[in-house]
Amino acid sequence: MTNYQAGIADDADHNWLQRYSYVRAGFSFLWVVAALTLARENQAVSAALLIGYPAWDAGANLVDASKNGGLTANKSQAFNVTASTVMTIAVAVALTISMNWVLAAFGLWAVLSGLLQLSTAVRRWKTSGGQWAMILSGGQSALAGVFFLFQARMPEAPSIANVAGYAAFGAIYFLVTAVWLTVGSMRSRMS
Repeated sequence: MTNYQAGIADDADHNWLQRYSYVRAGFSFLWVVAALTLARENQAVSAALLIGYPAWDAGANLVDASKNGGLTANKSQAFNVTASTVMTIAVAVALTISMNWVLAAFGLWAVLSGLLQLSTAVRRWKTSGGQWAMILSGGQSALAGVFFLFQARMPEAPSIANVAGYAAFGAIYFLVTAVWLTVGSMRSRMS
């Protein structure tokens, strides 16, 4: 591969991560809006959103890993796909028990997926910009998960609004990453 071809491949990887981050941010912002509006009055919408969030994460990690060498080359994302898929099922089952169980499932998932996201960001640190935001996001996700686990033990029933704040922070971190990558790309084209 020539230096020119390597440069084009690096730009393609960079552009992919930039687009991916915008899509992740957009999805999460829309999810939060739906959770705080449509889901408050409709349990079926709330259930669909709660099941859909970890399912979306599993799919997004699968697509991202496949664009970056596959699941074998991206162990943290492979584990994240598995954890998010299992948690999608766990949330669906928990919905038949209580919202406390749902929040506990989200708590466990937030801890696991946060640590795995942090691992992915650390691995990408040298090759991709904006990973500091993903490191913060992963760490905050793990801490939020511990808080969810604590909240799930409280006698009052939580709601989808408990998860909406978590999703909003995730959206902000993905947006910061996307903007950081966009600005970096613009600067490299100017120099």
